[in-house]
Amino acid sequence: MKISYIQNARIPTERAHGIQVMKMCQALAGLGHDVELTVPRRFNLLKENPFDYYGIAQTFKIRKLFCWDLIPFDKHLGHLGLWVETITFLFFVLLAMPFKKADLVYTRDKFFLPLSFFKKNFIFEAHTFPGHYLLYSLFLKRLKGIVAITQKLKESFIKRGIAPDKILVAPDGVDLDEFDIKESQDECRIKLGFLRDKKIVLYSGHLYGWKGAQTLAEASPYLPENAEVYFVGGTKEDVEKFKIKNEKLKINVVGHRPHSEIPFWLKSADVLVLPNSGQDEISQYWTSPMKLFEYMAAGRPIVASGLPSIREILNEENAVLVAPDNPQALAQGIKETLQNSEFSDKISNRAFQDVQQYTWQKRVEKILKGLRFL
Repeated sequence: MKISYIQNARIPTERAHGIQVMKMCQALAGLGHDVELTVPRRFNLLKENPFDYYGIAQTFKIRKLFCWDLIPFDKHLGHLGLWVETITFLFFVLLAMPFKKADLVYTRDKFFLPLSFFKKNFIFEAHTFPGHYLLYSLFLKRLKGIVAITQKLKESFIKRGIAPDKILVAPDGVDLDEFDIKESQDECRIKLGFLRDKKIVLYSGHLYGWKGAQTLAEASPYLPENAEVYFVGGTKEDVEKFKIKNEKLKINVVGHRPHSEIPFWLKSADVLVLPNSGQDEISQYWTSPMKLFEYMAAGRPIVASGLPSIREILNEENAVLVAPDNPQALAQGIKETLQNSEFSDKISNRAFQDVQQYTWQKRVEKILKGLRFL
């Protein structure tokens, strides 16, 4: 089957976004399908080949089309710049029609839903519920299927009139092989320069408000003296703002690291933290964080916000769940995990067992079978 995946993404600058798209294409190609990923030719701070950057075999094609890339002016133009970039990319997609001979078109970008008028077998992967829903409702009803990353997100579509049998729930995934590294926890720490006598509490990912990183920063004063808090990830601008905001706190803000390093950072930790905020709908109901599955694959105990979206994957058997947006509650959950090694081993082992069902390969098989392409 020939599959056209179309995505308006800065690959490889956007780690979580980029890797999800690349891993999906790799998994689709791994099933023997002819896959072509179409992305805009945009300004990238990282010049590395995306296959090399993500450690992916070149089993599918990447086609880059022109767009009017205004990323250098994002500060001044805001959403206007994004709209210009998206519309010009969409224009050249329609001009080139990379999906013309495809048996299946796939995207996770709502701006490309109008393409459903040109192709019957069109799948949209929803990571949030579309704002201005009425603008997209006609296109959504024409789709072959919708992939929702949480059950709550599926329910949101059903409430707005989308047929339940058209929507498949498929959380994000993980490449387990990436975390099957030979280095021990101590060896990972030596590689990264950690002090071996410290307890490492680590957060990996963006520093957006709804991600809850600030809650972990504010929890740091309540942690034991021998605990070191690390933040790995974030854009350059967000990292600088985060450092300034928390300059009086005892935390370590590492910033963006190459994708190949992430398994070593996660494996080096004593506790991995997922402190999502409960103040945003996307965080409460719609998110399926890729780092959650990476945390589980790393085999380290997880302390997370007990939100409905997170509880679709985590529970009291495989993690410590705490009240969101509460630094003291988060600190207490971390302390309990650090102080009880037997309990920590139990929940981390269970999480590792549970994550076996969330590989990219199994995700793709579930999607194609559930939407009747297999």
